[in-house]
Amino acid sequence: MRMDRTGADGPVVSGLSAAGFRVDDNIYRALAITPERADEWSPPALAALDEAALAPLLALDPQPEFLLLGTGSTLVRPPVTLVRALEARGIGVEAMDSRAAARAWAVLRGEGRWIAGAFYPIEA
Repeated sequence: MRMDRTGADGPVVSGLSAAGFRVDDNIYRALAITPERADEWSPPALAALDEAALAPLLALDPQPEFLLLGTGSTLVRPPVTLVRALEARGIGVEAMDSRAAARAWAVLRGEGRWIAGAFYPIEA
């Protein structure tokens, strides 16, 4: 699937497939993305996702408004302990399947939102 670039500054997901997320000329199987950079991510099992696994994203300055969490091929609720920990820091969590998260990233960045994204791989 091809995605058109919006007026947002910084990295934007321009396409996605079972191989991964296309950002500029790179393909990332799992993606950690901020308004400043995109990186390959080695996520733990979703049930084990915690603040430590998201540390580079949470170190964004200023901190992100919320974490856009792409949970893979389908929506899976993130661990309640993670959601509570991030909310205690003033960071919301928006979980959705990774295809929807990639599309939402472009829209939200086009609006100038200061967010972070962690997208699990999309299985074929």
